[in-house]
Amino acid sequence: MKRTVILFIILLNLQFGFSQTSQNALVNREGKELLLGKIDKSDLTKNSFKAWFLKNYDDYLENKKVVKLLKDSLSHYEIKAFLGTWCGDSKREVPRFYKILDQAKFPKTQLEVIAVDRTKEAYKQSPNHEEKGLNIHRVPTFIFYKDGKEINRIVESPKETLENDILKIVTQKKYTPNYFVVRYLDHLLQTKSVEALREETPNLIPRLSEFVKGSRELNTYGYALLRSKETEKALFVFELNTKIFPYKPNVYDSLGEAQFETGNNENALRSYYKVLSITPNDENALKMIEKIKSTI
Repeated sequence: MKRTVILFIILLNLQFGFSQTSQNALVNREGKELLLGKIDKSDLTKNSFKAWFLKNYDDYLENKKVVKLLKDSLSHYEIKAFLGTWCGDSKREVPRFYKILDQAKFPKTQLEVIAVDRTKEAYKQSPNHEEKGLNIHRVPTFIFYKDGKEINRIVESPKETLENDILKIVTQKKYTPNYFVVRYLDHLLQTKSVEALREETPNLIPRLSEFVKGSRELNTYGYALLRSKETEKALFVFELNTKIFPYKPNVYDSLGEAQFETGNNENALRSYYKVLSITPNDENALKMIEKIKSTI
């Protein structure tokens, strides 16, 4: 009898452990499922993810000649992939990426896949923060490492095709990922103080303006910094964006939001009034002005 009870407890603990792991990976929000944290291919072939993953995996016609060329070089790399199961770009590119890796016989042990959130509180973040320090501002992001050092990355979508982009990276040919301005600015923020960069702003503006894709490029990066509690850097990026796109109301709206969240109410009011000077009936700006006034 005693042995039976012990066996039952062991089995119960095992069942609870697996259940807990599953709950950590799978979150149900407003009837929609999403994955968070470290996952693998099997997680993407279950539940509501299965339909879009298998369709985009099966429908993708990879370039077999290029994939064949990948087999030798790719195996010398490790890859970290960040995705959002809520993200259209991830739903399209991640199944294709898996198919290329499968065809190239890439070792599964050299691939780490992390699913991130999209909530305001955990924007582009995973529960255990594997994204920390890696400048994950767009998903999917595929980072290629060799001997522990990042060699290059594919951000959001390929420049040509996934297999061609991968081949350029693993053969270490010239390759510039999407959102070059964010990568450059992130490098500057890692190597210089915000105070020093403010002094360089007059020179930075024309340099960045030439390559930036639009106002959303730095806005998205700014929010990734803000939600990671790097508020000084976030404010600098939002301010810089208003100087690059002075006639875009969304850049002042984002700056105002960051200023309000960091307790800078007077400047937040100025930013939202700037939104109204461009778009007089902007509902969010009117709402935030009233909110800030009531706070003051």
